[in-house]
Parts: sequence; C-alpha cells; structure tokens
Amino acid sequence: MTPVPELFQEAVAALQSVRPRREVLLEPMRPPQRLAPWSYAVSCEVAGPADVLASGRLVLLHDPDGQDGWDGVLRLVMYVRAELDRELATDPFLPAVGWSWLTDALDVSGASWKALGGTVTETSSARFGDISGPARTDDLELRASWTPADASLVAHGQAFCQVMASVVGLPPVGVTMFGQRQGS
Repeated sequence: MTPVPELFQEAVAALQSVRPRREVLLEPMRPPQRLAPWSYAVSCEVAGPADVLASGRLVLLHDPDGQDGWDGVLRLVMYVRAELDRELATDPFLPAVGWSWLTDALDVSGASWKALGGTVTETSSARFGDISGPARTDDLELRASWTPADASLVAHGQAFCQVMASVVGLPPVGVTMFGQRQGS
C-alpha cells in the first residue's frame, strides 16, 4: 500500500484545525473516491436568522501528479445549497452576489488561490397536489473549485465557513443585529 503523502496529511490537519463560529457545524464525511488518489471531505450545516438553512461540503483532492486544469497538486471543491427568501431569490444580481461571497471570503481570510472556477445556480420549485411542504421554495447552489497557492489550508477552511455564514445572512463575528440583542 502506498503511504499517505506528507503534503496531504498536512493539508488534512490544517482543515481539521479550523474552528468555525458557533452557528456553523463542520463534520468529517466520506470523500469522493474517484476524483483523485487522495481525498478528504467535511460537511457543513448552518442556520441563520429567520430560519434560513444552508448545507454544504468542502472536498480536498490530492494528486501528486496534478491534473489538467488544477495548476497544482491540491484542489479544493466546494458545494453550498441554501434556501432563500422570495425577495432575495428574485434579485437579478443574486448570481454575482453569490459568487462574491466566495471571492470576498477567500480574500478576507488571506487564502491564496489560483485556477478558481464555478457556478451559481438559482432554482425555484412549486409543489402541487399531496406533496407536503411549502407551496414554493427558492434555493441557491454555489459550486466552485480552486487550487490553493499556499501551503496551509486553514485560511481556505475559514473562507468556506465564511461563505456558509454569508449565504444564510449571518452578520460578521462580533456584530449584533438589532433583533438579536439580549432581552429583545
């Protein structure tokens, strides 16, 4: 059996050391098996104001030989899905705003990256007949992948957590919204 590469071990340890804000729950999950020789993944759940929910996952891929389009030997793949309120779902700028949640989080966290690409998808579903649940739901999906340009992935893990917080509308850490004050 091939020994686990040291670079991969260090990258996994860095992601495991990320300590998200209390509203963001990270848990290890089974990673995809066929995308790269080595992989690691975490799932994420977060609840924001007004019961807005989001789930996501961050996958670390490592191929010592690299792969076309990676521009390196490590690759991070992110998937985020969130419920939206109707007003936000009809905003024509939503895809650009959704993408900026990722690029801003990467910049603010200090993560260095290259070969960034992805999609922002808006979906609306209407239920009919005997299907339970709300009559209409609106969702956003953000899919992205990038190559870390720095050795430590802590900043990348923090950026992922920040994207999750932004998607559900959590204020920055240390900021209290008027409706969230104690005794309100």
